[in-house]
Amino acid sequence: MKLLALSDLHGDYSHVESILDKADDIDAVLIAGDITDFGPDEKALELLGMCKFPVLAVPGNCDNPSFLKILDENENTINLHNSSHTIGDLTFIGLGGSNPTPFNTPFELSEKKIGEYVGTLLGRSKGRLILLSHAPPKNTTDKLPHGNVGSAALERDLKRFDLIVCGHIHEARGIVRVNSTQVVNPGMASKGQGAVITIGEKINIELIDA
Repeated sequence: MKLLALSDLHGDYSHVESILDKADDIDAVLIAGDITDFGPDEKALELLGMCKFPVLAVPGNCDNPSFLKILDENENTINLHNSSHTIGDLTFIGLGGSNPTPFNTPFELSEKKIGEYVGTLLGRSKGRLILLSHAPPKNTTDKLPHGNVGSAALERDLKRFDLIVCGHIHEARGIVRVNSTQVVNPGMASKGQGAVITIGEKINIELIDA
């Protein structure tokens, strides 16, 4: 399976066609949130219309909670927030929004709620597990000059996943391996950044720039 991972578009889809061309021949698109820039929700329809492949998506902290309705109603899109979806032996688990920030953004969740959501989903999931989350686990792709700002709740469950695709921290694009778990922040799609993930016996990740 070949996947394209995008995040942090913030309403700017000017590079998406080029990213899709660069990725070439993919099976699905994973979108890790901040699809709009504080709305309007309908702006996302422009992006979703560009994707001729199945889309699995979660909102980010800069998307309004009402944005979930757009994901639910789009025919080609699976709203993965607080939900799971199985393809073959892969189970995708989703978590939108982010852990609390200093900015009081529209879609934030307490660490307790994050832990509850992910714990419940893990309890009924099997096979190889992939987490699509806007927020990164703490101490992975979450480093800022003043420290690590990822989710402590996600860090606690990190080892349960084979792969975590996240975004949120614009300055922390990259791939981090923690034991057998790979964490990738594909970067800002608004700047032409993404990642191609190929899943066979192993999981291979390539950061791409369009």
